[in-house]
Amino acid sequence: MRAGLIVLSFAGTLLLGLGPASPASAEAHSRDDGNLSAFSKASTEWGNGVEAIIEEAYRKCFRTYIVDGRVMTLHMPFGQNDERSELVEGKLPIFGGGKADPVALWDGVDAILASEDFAAYIAALSDGREKIIVFDIESRTWSTLADQFYIDRMTAGDYPGLPAKPFVLNLGRGITPADVYNYLYCVGRVGMDCSGFVWFALKSVADAGGINLDRTLLRASGAPRSAKAPLFIGTRFFDPRNGYLTQVRDEIANLRPGDVILFRDGDGNPVHSGIIQSIDRVAGSIRYLQSTDEAPQEERGVHESFIAFDPANPSVSLRDPSVVWKQKRDAAFFGELDSPYKDDGDRYRTGKWGGAVVRLGAIQKVIATLTAKAARTTPARSE
Repeated sequence: MRAGLIVLSFAGTLLLGLGPASPASAEAHSRDDGNLSAFSKASTEWGNGVEAIIEEAYRKCFRTYIVDGRVMTLHMPFGQNDERSELVEGKLPIFGGGKADPVALWDGVDAILASEDFAAYIAALSDGREKIIVFDIESRTWSTLADQFYIDRMTAGDYPGLPAKPFVLNLGRGITPADVYNYLYCVGRVGMDCSGFVWFALKSVADAGGINLDRTLLRASGAPRSAKAPLFIGTRFFDPRNGYLTQVRDEIANLRPGDVILFRDGDGNPVHSGIIQSIDRVAGSIRYLQSTDEAPQEERGVHESFIAFDPANPSVSLRDPSVVWKQKRDAAFFGELDSPYKDDGDRYRTGKWGGAVVRLGAIQKVIATLTAKAARTTPARSE
């Protein structure tokens, strides 16, 4: 750990910064810890049903740091084995394979942000000079390029980078959350992929019902007996043809928290997944959670997304044009080729097959029990 680096941990949040900490400030943090813990509990907002469990899993994918004097709440980065490896002679594995528990991943992030290389990165982004940061994902390195020719090209919208060598224009005004994400993604190679996050949320629901989902579905995952099931749970696991899953009609009235939203390509192959956290049937809003890097800069990684619908028409399908998917899809780095879909709705509706909604059979009794318990103990409310 760098000299002068302070780590203060409370309420599931890590603050990381430079400079001395007074005993008074440490005492204040300790005194506030109970209040912060209560405030940060998902049950405070979501009760004790499935919504709260999924929300708690989601919140574990965020951590707050002080980086170079700036308070930043970071998203768990998106991370997938061999992503962007098309022009690399070999593979691009990441820490945890995109399936690790968030606690282990944040431990890895802590070490990365405390490294001398990251300190040098901060200094380069704070020198007041316009430049390009060139990342090399294969070698897990970065460099600066001050050539005005390339700077002018990028300013004009002519992107010179490659999939495994992203270029980022920087003005030297200090580090931002997007800059931290870029470093963690390209140099740290740490994060969760879409199915890794969905599986973690489903596991959290199963745990609440006393079910060890990894052990229960080890054979279904295709993992060897001595292996860990999550490493073998990819998006293809959520194919509706999988006997451990049930495809349900995607009408709004039929959906519920814990359902998995599946996006498919033109041939019907699963390519992305998210999970429904809550449905507000009064306001007409579905909140679903996902991990992806095809999103606006501030949303890359694990983030929330919303679908708006008319509460007076609950029989409408997610594919209906009247249903508004609010999640926009952007390139992971400015200048790269944009996603072929303008938003998640465009992606869900695309192709002969379109998207689908599936339920994991192994946790349906748990969900039913939790939902019934929440109904008995929670006053009626708009979710």
